[in-house]
Amino acid sequence: MLDVTVIEDADAAAASLDPVRARLLAELAAGPASAAMLAGKVGLPRQKVNYHLKTLERHGLVELAGERRKGNVTERLMRATAASYVISPVALAAVQPDPDRFRDQLSARWLLALGARLVRDVGSLITGATKARKRLATYALDGEVRFASAADRAAFVQELTAGVSALVRKYDAPDAEEGRDHRIVVALHPTVKDQPTPPTPLVEK
Repeated sequence: MLDVTVIEDADAAAASLDPVRARLLAELAAGPASAAMLAGKVGLPRQKVNYHLKTLERHGLVELAGERRKGNVTERLMRATAASYVISPVALAAVQPDPDRFRDQLSARWLLALGARLVRDVGSLITGATKARKRLATYALDGEVRFASAADRAAFVQELTAGVSALVRKYDAPDAEEGRDHRIVVALHPTVKDQPTPPTPLVEK
């Protein structure tokens, strides 16, 4: 099972967003289970659970983990293909954010557009690397800092911009025929405190 995978297909995204199927994905991320086992956990008839599992399987969100005999019935044990999922903006191709439409380093919405492009691009790279059975070379840095004042924050941004710009100028080789372009995204935003996730109500469909 992958730790996280990207959903690029619109129909797969719609399937994952259904409250019942999202709950089933969460249960199957914890371990393989059959429709009968899941029925008791989510409070739905086995036939209804089986219908949702087949939909998730058709979109590659769950897969067969094994089979077992139970009386005269062979139960299919299903598992989630990943512990968590991210929906790529590719799933909403016609309305996906485009950070090239405007550029404002102080705009939270531009930062959001950059983040969406990051999800789209890295998701596509992961998909391609998986098909080619190659490792994808990436790097990420994550951290938190508490600024004593708005002035300190502004000074930090200024130094960060100067430092990253200097590194770009130092290592950028636009004429290198064997080189490969890389994108750099640096973001700064207030920390969001974690909030408890409310239980998802299930509505039988």
